[in-house]
Amino acid sequence: QVRLAETGGGMVQTGESLRLSCEASGRTLENHAMGWLREAPGREREFVAMVVWRSDIIHYGEFAKGRFTISRDNAKNAVYLQMTSLKPEDSAHYYCVVMALDEAGKPHDIEDWGQGNLVIVYS
Repeated sequence: QVRLAETGGGMVQTGESLRLSCEASGRTLENHAMGWLREAPGREREFVAMVVWRSDIIHYGEFAKGRFTISRDNAKNAVYLQMTSLKPEDSAHYYCVVMALDEAGKPHDIEDWGQGNLVIVYS
């Protein structure tokens, strides 16, 4: 059974940092990417950050570049998202996902979801 176990999230003030963790079990990641999407009321789902497992290529959403860093632990099949300089607009549910790759090797279809963690940034 596939499971994405997420930890982290919480409530912080503008400018502070948070770290999210996600560990996958019950599946292989070799031909997939793993990372985070986020959802907030009134906003479309956003791509946050993803690491392509076999190549270690990392993709970031535009808002995440320079503030968020995704890293991985191969032994644990885990990824981590360090979020810094958080802003109120970063408030959302952050979902760890595993995505299949398209022919170009880029994340394409969501295959598995974690339970999500709520991040609230207040000013």
